[in-house]
Amino acid sequence: MEVAIIGGTGVYDPAILTKTREVKVQTPYGEVRPTVGEYNGVEVAFLPRHGAGHTVPPHRINYRANIWGLRRLGVKRILATTAVGSLNPEMRPGEMVLIDQFLDFTKGRPSTFFEGGPDGVIHVDYTEPYCPELRGAVLKAAAELGYKAHDHGVYVCTEGPRFETPAEIRMFAKLGGDLVGMTNVPEVVLAREAGICYATISLVTNYAAGIADGPLTHEEVVALMAENNARLKQLLMRVLVALPPERNCRCLQAFPKVDRFFEGE
Repeated sequence: MEVAIIGGTGVYDPAILTKTREVKVQTPYGEVRPTVGEYNGVEVAFLPRHGAGHTVPPHRINYRANIWGLRRLGVKRILATTAVGSLNPEMRPGEMVLIDQFLDFTKGRPSTFFEGGPDGVIHVDYTEPYCPELRGAVLKAAAELGYKAHDHGVYVCTEGPRFETPAEIRMFAKLGGDLVGMTNVPEVVLAREAGICYATISLVTNYAAGIADGPLTHEEVVALMAENNARLKQLLMRVLVALPPERNCRCLQAFPKVDRFFEGE
């Protein structure tokens, strides 16, 4: 299978798929258990980022096992969803954003597959962190469905699991951040290292601390995601059937020796 969906907060159910089954995939970083199935003849792997019951906090997610496991299944494209807070008044709760850049404020997460040794030191280009071809397919599908989807956005990734302070939010905004979340890094970084095209559909669930009226709660994030679950599923379904069979982007060129690296584990 060549396509995977990584579901973020509120997106735990691969209900759009048929002929589903859970598979176990062994990786150097542990076991992962994605659900695999079909949609309209397209084979798809589904992986809930926080576990089926939202039991894994953002700083404890085994990002390396997740991405390595999906690559082992043959995945070449990943559509990810994230719930985000907005720093940008033009990006309102309920709207979708196709992020195109990130700022990394995580602190203690393993963030790369490349640890030196016999493979040497590897530096990967992130001028375009998110696949432009995949982003374009999502934006086109959103327009066809009449959904509001911003075609740019800077995602600020924090360590979590706590929410940010108003002072941090003011700093992030001054640095050019539009949205804040806790999971997109290192997921997007590892996908590029693995030679997988990757795009994120971020759903704005609230305004960030100091902008929102009152304190933030995880419950309100989950509630808004639940309200928009049907729209997200419709968008994902339309993208799945519209993807071109061949990739025509430059994502693979970021690390030309990717196949040799992963096949030589």
